[in-house]
Amino acid sequence: MASYNRVILLGNLTRDPEVRYTPQGTAVCDVGLAVNERRKNAAGEWIDEVVYVDVTLWGRTAEVAGEYLTKGSPILIEGRLRLDTWESQDGQKRSRLRVVGDRMQMLGGRGSGEGGGGGGSRQRRAAPSGGSNAVADDVPSADIPPDDDVPF
Repeated sequence: MASYNRVILLGNLTRDPEVRYTPQGTAVCDVGLAVNERRKNAAGEWIDEVVYVDVTLWGRTAEVAGEYLTKGSPILIEGRLRLDTWESQDGQKRSRLRVVGDRMQMLGGRGSGEGGGGGGSRQRRAAPSGGSNAVADDVPSADIPPDDDVPF
């Protein structure tokens, strides 16, 4: 049977990112993401629900998050679900779902105080995968529509 594990989330960071490094030198960053959902209840009133999601970023993406993002920064994360399991100090088995982020898009303008550089004058584009972790040179924003032209 086939399976597919992809997650796309758009939300705001709940805390400042903190980057740490593995003994092999790989950057890793755990961030909290708050995703808001607005819906109508049975009485027809609008209610807001917040879902808090733990996200782990690796490599250059983790370094960029630590360098440019702060609490409250709006970001888009694309990744996959992973189930962490462990045994607590009192012997109980625990588990938690988290998202391992494969891609991160910073949202908001540079001067908006929301962190991120997606609305600025230049954007970084990842190099094609081929074993290299290099990042392509800055790409002019001519092909990037202004925030007001985004259809959602």
